[in-house]
Amino acid sequence: MLKTFALISAIAIIPATAFAQNAPAAGGAVGGAATGAIGGAIVGGPVGAVVGGVGGAVVGAIIGDQTPRFQTYVVEQRRPSYTYAEPLVVGATLPNEGVTYYEVPREYGETNYRYTVINNRTVLVDPRTHRVVQVIQ
Repeated sequence: MLKTFALISAIAIIPATAFAQNAPAAGGAVGGAATGAIGGAIVGGPVGAVVGGVGGAVVGAIIGDQTPRFQTYVVEQRRPSYTYAEPLVVGATLPNEGVTYYEVPREYGETNYRYTVINNRTVLVDPRTHRVVQVIQ
């Protein structure tokens, strides 16, 4: 019964997800989170929906084999590092002024995010909100 409820709840998200994916401000994380949640619910019930949603939200980020190559690329570009006094974590909002955001070359994946260097660490940022979406170690 609980699995059925989770599946029905996940399916109910589909119309909202379809709209959100077409909205300019939605980005790939919204669609990825919803898709992951639905897939997770089908396979693992409510817990699978949560895990799938979180895993799906990283769509558009630089993950896997591309991460070391991308980090090397950023170092070779010699981008200036900006000092940020707050903890540098996913979800942090960077200042509107004083930080330069650079496009991610297509060879590292299709993404609407930009990158910059904060406290000597490469970060992916949503250019509309200046929120950190990935901190590359």
